[in-house]
Amino acid sequence: MLSLELTSDRWYALHVRSRHEKIVFAQLDAKQHNVFFPVYSARHKWADRWKTVLLPLFPGYVFCRFDVAKRSSVLTTSGVIGIVGAGTRPVPVETSEIEAIQWAVKSPLFTEPFPDLVRGQRVVMTGGPLTGLTGTLMEIRRNLRLVLSVELLQRSVLVEIEREWVAVCEPVKSACHGFISSSNTHVA
Repeated sequence: MLSLELTSDRWYALHVRSRHEKIVFAQLDAKQHNVFFPVYSARHKWADRWKTVLLPLFPGYVFCRFDVAKRSSVLTTSGVIGIVGAGTRPVPVETSEIEAIQWAVKSPLFTEPFPDLVRGQRVVMTGGPLTGLTGTLMEIRRNLRLVLSVELLQRSVLVEIEREWVAVCEPVKSACHGFISSSNTHVA
């Protein structure tokens, strides 16, 4: 049987000051919170050279798992603006969405931010390093991409995949879920 304390810890999206994601991550990690800051690598050109830099997949946000009743330690962290929610009530991020993003970030596949939710065809990965994940299928510049979304933030991540790795989700499969719109969300 799980204790009440374990079941009360949920993932929340923290809205943080612009360009303070790494600082907030480090502070929350030092406070021994379970924190997740997904990044991707991009090439940027300076006047004299090209450099590969790590950038946030969700600019302005850091994810943290905690008991919302004990949120003062999180909210007093320098750089944290607030917890994303509806009205004054913090709304947790689905654990399956966080796990999907964690899985994609750990894989060797190319990822990048994707600004909008796409309500395209839902697919399940049947091969490759993301076998078992479900997401939305996209095609960009003749390459297939899987869209993984954090619906609360209305933000998504693109993961480049191979055509033979996907199968269309059947409507009756329990592994595939429809989108739930989260309108009127803002920082609490």
